[in-house]
Amino acid sequence: MIIPPTTLLEVATGAAKLAIGQARKYRSEHSFSVSMKGDFNLVTSADLASEKVILEHLKKHLPEHKILSEESAQTSTPEEYGKGYTWVIDPIDGTTNYAHDHFHVGISIACALDGETVAAAVAAPFLDEIFTATKGGGAFLNGNPIKCKQTTNLSDALITTGFPYSRANAHNICARLERILPYCRDIRRLGAASLDLCWVACGRLDAYYEECIQSWDAAAGVLIAREAGCIIDHFSYDSDLQKMTARYSGDLFADNIVACVPGIHAELMSILNR
Repeated sequence: MIIPPTTLLEVATGAAKLAIGQARKYRSEHSFSVSMKGDFNLVTSADLASEKVILEHLKKHLPEHKILSEESAQTSTPEEYGKGYTWVIDPIDGTTNYAHDHFHVGISIACALDGETVAAAVAAPFLDEIFTATKGGGAFLNGNPIKCKQTTNLSDALITTGFPYSRANAHNICARLERILPYCRDIRRLGAASLDLCWVACGRLDAYYEECIQSWDAAAGVLIAREAGCIIDHFSYDSDLQKMTARYSGDLFADNIVACVPGIHAELMSILNR
């Protein structure tokens, strides 16, 4: 059964608001614990609490849908997640920022149909902002329509990127940064991919690129950026380490992602792929 994107968005925003409450509660009370997933990747008890209320909300309203969430074990194959309805969730995007009391933290909830995001909500719990979009319905910030900037010169562009937890490809990452920096106005590293995408969508940034992110980092922000007029693309591989989501289809594929305003797309991609 096909569900209207507006109905899916209502479910997504309801879940996001519940997660906002958890994220704020744990940090205001300084009551969250921190553990490690690998050498650098943090997870906090707030991540788990946020995910719990999101999953409970989704299972209450749409129990038959598949779920692809950062902190839960993956129960389907990448190919299966690309069929039918799948909810793609990052309960706290920017966990390192969260643990260090930074404000650039996102809660990302997307609903994809056959791998294509059709409804999305990205909440910034410490900035009182919720970005939303439905396929073909436009992008919004706190209910107000947003559009990306009309920048046409890369020299005027403010660009953001991110760095993976694994430093094994640091040489290529730094080389790419060195190629871009002379051609743009400046570069930022903010630490939450979902919000980086939304900030390109609403005009605070002109472009975002990053390697080694997962489907849950990007699925919601991709729709919001696209509906705001951005171009979504992917730069070429220079390492097998970048093939994090190679088996996923559509908007669940996030390897080497790029989101930018149309006027600088060609030049930016030429430099990234050089």
